[in-house]
Amino acid sequence: MLKQRVITAIALLLILLPALFYESPAPFCALTLVLISAGAWEWGRLNGCGSKASLGLGVLLAIAGGATWAGGLLSMNLSWVWIVTTGCWVLGSIWLLRQGVPAWSTIPRWLRLLGGFLMLWCAWLGVAQARVIGINFLLSSLVLVWVADIFAYFSGRAFGGRFTRSKLAPSISPGKSWEGVWGGMAGVMVLALGWLQIDKVWQLAVPSLYTQLAMNGFWVLGLGALMMAVMSVVGDLFESLIKRSAGVKDSSGLLPGHGGVLDRVDALLPTLPLAMLLHSLVLP
Repeated sequence: MLKQRVITAIALLLILLPALFYESPAPFCALTLVLISAGAWEWGRLNGCGSKASLGLGVLLAIAGGATWAGGLLSMNLSWVWIVTTGCWVLGSIWLLRQGVPAWSTIPRWLRLLGGFLMLWCAWLGVAQARVIGINFLLSSLVLVWVADIFAYFSGRAFGGRFTRSKLAPSISPGKSWEGVWGGMAGVMVLALGWLQIDKVWQLAVPSLYTQLAMNGFWVLGLGALMMAVMSVVGDLFESLIKRSAGVKDSSGLLPGHGGVLDRVDALLPTLPLAMLLHSLVLP
């Protein structure tokens, strides 16, 4: 399993990194559209669609993303999209995580499919716009999620159950603890402060998300970073709930050793729109 994970990770990096650092954002946007379309295929399967319907959902997302791109939306100010998307994530996650796994199957399938389609489209639009803004901004948003996950894992392993008796969401993800969440938040704050220094020393043309937030005060930086950390947890729990409802361990086997695309991007689904919302709010 470890060997598979390493091989798959190296293969993905060999594909993603050249596209990411290419002078034009086009290769990265195209590659991420392919990946998110694969995620739409997985979404269809997780919600009881047959192979043809699931494939159709993936193709439809690819077409919608292409039309969005051709229509010039990647360079437009879409504050209203990010406000609505983030609001839906906050309100929807509060309701769903409180109701638990059984609530998911009570939602009509057409609504689940439509909601998932829009969720994935917004996530791709967010990552594509972030790349258009600049690599530094994009990486600062992505790395935040990875750091939150790593710190949460090790904090949970080291301190889980020592300060709180209750688990974070025992019926959805029994292994997650509140100590892990706090550790993830602490890691994000360390990352934010460290990235501020990197921006200051390197004087990059496009500031990171953290520098943009700090321009409006350190309290804005702290609040924004913590919001991103919280939403990364929400994305992780949300996908875990969907998989439990479907009775599967992974969203698919597309990425050997890692599961599926949704397993890799679950925490990014709510954080990318939030990053774009913060960007639109703090900059004129």
